[in-house]
Amino acid sequence: MQLGVFARIFERPTLAELFSSVREHGFGCVQFNLACAGLPKLPQKIAPDLIQRVRFELSRCSLQMAAISGTCNLIHPRLAHRKSELAKLENLIRHAPELGTSVVTVCTGTRDPNDMWRNHPDNRSPEAWHDLTRSLAQLLPAAEEKRVTLAIEPEPANVIDTAPAARKLLDQMQSPRLKIVFDAANLVPPHRLGQETPLSQAFDLLKSDVVIAHAKDLEPWLTRGKAAAGTGVLDYHLYLSILKQCGFNGPLILHDISELQVEAAVRFLNATWARSPRHDRRRE
Repeated sequence: MQLGVFARIFERPTLAELFSSVREHGFGCVQFNLACAGLPKLPQKIAPDLIQRVRFELSRCSLQMAAISGTCNLIHPRLAHRKSELAKLENLIRHAPELGTSVVTVCTGTRDPNDMWRNHPDNRSPEAWHDLTRSLAQLLPAAEEKRVTLAIEPEPANVIDTAPAARKLLDQMQSPRLKIVFDAANLVPPHRLGQETPLSQAFDLLKSDVVIAHAKDLEPWLTRGKAAAGTGVLDYHLYLSILKQCGFNGPLILHDISELQVEAAVRFLNATWARSPRHDRRRE
């Protein structure tokens, strides 16, 4: 396990201070966001001097950029807005290797025109699926040219909201440049009971394509609220055991957490990883 963190958790006035803080907390990698450098998450342009500063500060702090966030609404109902976002995302894909990473994380989007984290009944329509595959088909040539992986994250409010839907998308697109961000908190019931079967089944469907795992938690019972890892009801003993069983040795990225919660979450994840056995599927 390579423990990392969303860089934007550390709010600092300069990249030097931000990356130093990341390193001081014991992380070896980050999921970066251009907002940390004072830009929009998906800017129109990325200046060469900024690219040089990012690479220099990463090297100075002995950090790896596990991925860069390219989040936008790939099925936004307004075509003009969608086209604009896709153009900016394609630009980010083309610059990702210069910035220091070969992975750009994306979500699959919602038909809600105002809030990309809000579910919409039209997410399950054939038209939404069609628009998603068209958006990815536009982005994948740039990813293939630059040897960049697009890592999609199944999200409860997005068109790809389950592991079976993600598997269907991967099988349809048939691209080695399309992979998965696996976040257990997105894929299990929002309570402590009954997590083993859905989590195991989700990982069975997606494990061959997982490039990054995320670490957040679930607030109790019937909510879908997010919490810092170790403070909610997600069965982390099970989650990390399954990652071990499958030989996952990629980045495990902390997010949905405040800086004040980071130290406790790091202790929790390290301790749970150390005592989690390889998951014994014979018990199921």
